[in-house]
Amino acid sequence: MSLFKKKDTDAPAEEIKTAAGTAADDNGYETVSAAEVDEVMKKYDRESNTRIWTGVPHKVIQCVMALFSLYCIYSTLWSTASLEVRLMIFLGCVNLMGFLYYPMSKHHVRENYIPWFDWIIMIVGSACFFYYAFNFDPIIKVLTSASKMTPTYIVIGVIGILSLVELCRRCVGVPILCVVGALIVYTFWSMLGRGMDLQHVLGRVIYTLFYTTGGVIGTPINVCAKFIVVFIVFGAFLERTGIAKFFIDLANKVAGASSGGPAKVAVISSALCGMVSGSSVGNTVTTGSVTIPMMKKTGYKPEFAGAVEAAASTGGQIMPPIMGAAAFLMAEYVNLPYGEIALKAILPAFLYFAGIFVAVHLEAKKLGLKGISRSEMVPGKELAVKSYLLIPIVLLIVLVSLNVYTMQKAAALSIIAAIIVGIINKESRLTPAKFIEALEAGGKGTITVAVACSMAGVIAGCITVTGLASKLITAIVSLSGNTLIIGLFLTMICCIILGMGVPTTANYCIMAATCAPILEKLGVPTVAAHFFVFYFGIVADITPPVALAAYAGSAIAKSNPMKTGINATKLAIAAFIVPYVFAYSSSMLFIDVSSWVDVVTICLSAMIGIYGVAAGLNGFVKRKLNWFVRILFIVGGLTLIIPGWKTDLVGLILVGGLTAYEFIKSKQEKNEAIA
Repeated sequence: MSLFKKKDTDAPAEEIKTAAGTAADDNGYETVSAAEVDEVMKKYDRESNTRIWTGVPHKVIQCVMALFSLYCIYSTLWSTASLEVRLMIFLGCVNLMGFLYYPMSKHHVRENYIPWFDWIIMIVGSACFFYYAFNFDPIIKVLTSASKMTPTYIVIGVIGILSLVELCRRCVGVPILCVVGALIVYTFWSMLGRGMDLQHVLGRVIYTLFYTTGGVIGTPINVCAKFIVVFIVFGAFLERTGIAKFFIDLANKVAGASSGGPAKVAVISSALCGMVSGSSVGNTVTTGSVTIPMMKKTGYKPEFAGAVEAAASTGGQIMPPIMGAAAFLMAEYVNLPYGEIALKAILPAFLYFAGIFVAVHLEAKKLGLKGISRSEMVPGKELAVKSYLLIPIVLLIVLVSLNVYTMQKAAALSIIAAIIVGIINKESRLTPAKFIEALEAGGKGTITVAVACSMAGVIAGCITVTGLASKLITAIVSLSGNTLIIGLFLTMICCIILGMGVPTTANYCIMAATCAPILEKLGVPTVAAHFFVFYFGIVADITPPVALAAYAGSAIAKSNPMKTGINATKLAIAAFIVPYVFAYSSSMLFIDVSSWVDVVTICLSAMIGIYGVAAGLNGFVKRKLNWFVRILFIVGGLTLIIPGWKTDLVGLILVGGLTAYEFIKSKQEKNEAIA
């Protein structure tokens, strides 16, 4: 496949091996085997643990899933049904599709097989949602309040919620269910403590969580059905246009020949591919199967190679214009158009990837690594010809920026553009079979996001019913003593701990309901507070001890998982600095900007600060640094986080002075060596 870097074709393909256990295909391109990639995905990405369908059953289910994707597009663009009806039908379909794909456990995976109990759970669970949807008018007339709940309605609600819980366990994971379970127990304990009887409490809880828009059909699932689905389908079509190969070839052309080029290629290509996939683990495995062997061959240690890919791939969720699913939720929560959210994300995303790029460059210089030979790169003219592959993304950016169409219509038009581009591209032509595959992939990708969103709705419902948010706000504001830095630090810890086991989408929903209001109370602007919790929910994917993206990278690199996670955290240090910068000075997010000078000044100070911290952590600037100089670099970098000319001056003196000193000493040592 032309996606991979060309190797020495003078040797037989079967003899070309690398230290990573990679091989070459018949054309002589270096890659990790498909079986190994699949194994890594199944280990670290629950979405990949699916039933095995072959032959006619596979084609039937593939067509059903494709029809589901088409229905989702139709529903978001043209359906005039009431909100509750649309969302209940959506969840009913998600429940059906989910149980068709995800088994109870790995032990229940057999070819073309679903056990009888899965059929029961699937049919009965989905029937609860469809019953509510098709009997909405009579039900809504009866259920005017929680006091009107009957045993029949309670049973329907309980079964519907439990079927989603079981599906969540299968395709998302147990950690989020621990949060849900703890909150439901707290809800019952809190309400029973007020003197309510069990039947009344049960009726009120089920009424809120199932029959109102404050539970499973709350804001998260509404945003999922309205915006996220159509963008997932767009990403699925975009991936099949062959744009991943173009991104890697482009990254090679831009940075491949520089010192330690393959790692820089990984940073650039993962940033570009990540904005399409929006999945930390998926992006790490997909692009990492190419870039990690390249990095190891160049001379990077396996732990570093896996960490680079994981850190860069995780950043895909903060990379405009598509970003991760949580960004659409943010637009809804802060009541801003998605285009504005994407615009505000540009500078923080640039600083994030710039920080990784700086760390990679310093590591390459420390190891004395070289780049890729220009003869191995795709010619510039060929890249220019293939630049038409960018048309769907450019069209999306233009449509979102002009704000002429709704987000759904902009994405739908971009899907059409991706289909046309896919048909034109000879190397990866979009055939009817690939068209169905793209729709299937879009529908399949929707399942996990929708289930996570429904659980986030349950969490939000419990928080609302119990008033837990206000209690947390009071407690943390009191604990922080109204000191912003303490409040920010406590919020960061909460986001990272929760994000270790909870999908980014659900993590953001929880933090938006609990921690973002805390930061607002401490004086942080609303948008900046939401961006803060959004960022730290994402970096949990590379923060030990549960760093799934880093562990996926380590599996491909054949490295120590914990060391890879630690390296990824060090590389992504910008993600731990930038949120503090825009929390203290929201000009970086284009909020209350008095002049462009303010934005430029903040970005420059942040960039220098990121460089200082990266240099200190890496321990190299032209020569090896001793421990005292490394500490001074880190201190200088951190002082540049806090806005103000005094702290900026201290940071500039430390970082600038130490850099100049290291350059001078390095030059002196070279001259002495020559003499």
